[in-house]
Formats: sequence, structure tokens, C-alpha cells
Amino acid sequence: MDHTGAQSSLTKLAVSATLHCLTGCAIGEVLGMVIGTALGWSNLATIALAVGLAFVFGYALTIRPVLKSGLPLRTAIRVALAADTVSIAVMEIVDNGVMLAVPGAMEAGVASWLFWVSLAFALAVAFVVTVPVNRWLISRGKGHAVVHQYHGGGHEGHHHH
Repeated sequence: MDHTGAQSSLTKLAVSATLHCLTGCAIGEVLGMVIGTALGWSNLATIALAVGLAFVFGYALTIRPVLKSGLPLRTAIRVALAADTVSIAVMEIVDNGVMLAVPGAMEAGVASWLFWVSLAFALAVAFVVTVPVNRWLISRGKGHAVVHQYHGGGHEGHHHH
């Protein structure tokens, strides 16, 4: 078994886990920002809502395929919590940190290109930071490695050369 193959598939897994998490985070983040901004909430309240929704959507995206594999909801939720908590937390800290760091990004409002550019940039930074975190978790059999036990196990035996 050559280590390069294992390493690259580990990175692929980490990237897919991170993208998956990023999708949930981005949906929650955008919704939270849009709702908070629309209601004229403070930055803190808006970010709190965005983070809350990011976790909800992040977990929801993990729970769906796990439920499809026939696990009961309670187990699926446990799997999602195990797989995504660190990943979403890291992403949200970085993402919102960048949003707060970009001058005027939070004040720019949803109608402004600065807001969306900042958010895209924030999510990109979060993605780059979270991939190695996920990769490390997966390599230790945590994070999304947990989820893959339940994905019908179709990942074994596929060696691309």
C-alpha cells in the first residue's frame, strides 16, 4: 500500500468534508446575516444568529445521508455532532473573525458588494483553515471518518492509479 495514495485520498476526504461543512455554514451564515441585517440587529446578534444557523444547516447536511443509511435519528445526530462540531466551530470562528476584521463589511449590509466580497473571502479563508483541521481529524478516525462508516461502506476497494 503506497502512502501517497492514502495521503491524497485523505486530503480529498478532508476537502469533501470541508466543502460539505462549508455549504451548511455558508447557507446558515448568509441567512443569519440577511435576517440580522434586515431586522437591523447589532453585529453580535447577527453573528450569533448566523453561527446558530450555520451549525443547524451544517449538521442537517450530515444527518441526511446518515439517516438514508437507515440509522435512527438519535444516532444520526450523534454522528453529525461528532463529525462536524470542530469543523463548523473552526469555520465559524475564522469566517466571522474575517467578517469583523474587514473594515465596514458588517456595516455594508446585504445589498452591498463589499458585504458579499467579504463573506466570500471569509468563507474562502475558513475553507483553507478548516481543510487541514478536518484532514487531521479524519486521519485520527474522528470527524468525517465517523460519517463514512455509515455511507454504505462503498469507499473501500476503489483504488485509482
